[in-house]
Amino acid sequence: MSDITLAPRRRPHWRLFIMPALLVVAAIAWSAFWFYAASEVGVRADAWAAQEAKSGRVYDCGNRSVAGFPFRLEVRCDDASVSLVSQTASSSQAPFTARLGEILVVAQIYDPKLLIAEFKAPATISERGQPPSMMVNWSKGRSSVVGLPAIPQRASLVFEDPSIDRVNGSVQTPLARAKNVELHGRIAEGSPADHPMIETVLQIAGGSVQEVHPLLAAPFDADVRTKLSGLKDFSPKPWPERFREIQAAGGHVEIVQSRIQQGDLIANAAGTLSLNANGRIEGELQMTVAGIEKVIPALGIEKMLQDGVPQATLDRVAPGVKTQDINGLFGALDRAIPGLGKVVKQNASVGVAAGINSLGTEAVLEGKKARAFPLRFVDGVVLLGPLKVGQVPPLF
Repeated sequence: MSDITLAPRRRPHWRLFIMPALLVVAAIAWSAFWFYAASEVGVRADAWAAQEAKSGRVYDCGNRSVAGFPFRLEVRCDDASVSLVSQTASSSQAPFTARLGEILVVAQIYDPKLLIAEFKAPATISERGQPPSMMVNWSKGRSSVVGLPAIPQRASLVFEDPSIDRVNGSVQTPLARAKNVELHGRIAEGSPADHPMIETVLQIAGGSVQEVHPLLAAPFDADVRTKLSGLKDFSPKPWPERFREIQAAGGHVEIVQSRIQQGDLIANAAGTLSLNANGRIEGELQMTVAGIEKVIPALGIEKMLQDGVPQATLDRVAPGVKTQDINGLFGALDRAIPGLGKVVKQNASVGVAAGINSLGTEAVLEGKKARAFPLRFVDGVVLLGPLKVGQVPPLF
């Protein structure tokens, strides 16, 4: 019996091309999806800008491009600007425009609800039709938003080495500096969708502000945590309208924790602030301050008494007291005992410190002796005990 050898059965060659063909189809489908998503970026951005423009915030992009194929969407906006109109309670305030060279927004195809943006310095701020009046700079600026295009769930804004200068022609004057500024916000867990509560954290490291008050010129660190209630939605609205809506809904800002440190001075505050029907701040913060006696010279009260007290200053810090009352007091002291008025003026800081120490109660803050007292807001007026220390303009 002879052996019979069967030839091996040959497999069809077309099976070898199944996987490559599927990969080609998938690549084509993915490419089509990416280019469709890239085209939608412009449509959605234009729709969002149109809504914002109705609220007085006009965004513009000199040149917009989309890149990042195949797994990212990178939207680059050159010569970006935003013009703000009717965003304050004062109708006399001129609209202003902020410009910066470039904004880069990045989203991953597999996680489109997370947007990360980087901002290229510098930025300029100017009134409409006028040359720049302020220059803003930073070494690194970035933000992130989670939850878009629906309701954002959380957002962050971080600037490293930010600075603000006043610009007058070719001369730049420093206004504010900081090593780091961070602002974080999120919708509080458990808050209803139609009345969301927002939790925020503001952190400033090595901050200083010029031309406002000598106390703010020295470097300070701040950590402020708040909760905001009274929002109904996140639809675009002018800020005065938003503030009026919060007031009508009985909303308020709860200062959960606030800590500011400047050298040996440490201040903590907590309390609740709201808006009255006139758009002015009302409420009370319970403050605890350690090292308050060290800021007396910076308040300028001693020098104010030595040089004579302008009536405008008295109206700000002690409403109802007249300049002639204080100057007459010093003159009477000098007539009774020559030189006594001068001694009282020169030791004014001691009396002021004693007066401040009489406010509130003794306390301990971070192991240091401190005073605890209320800081009240009455129709926008800021009161430290009986002294008027500030005035906040109406928000609508």
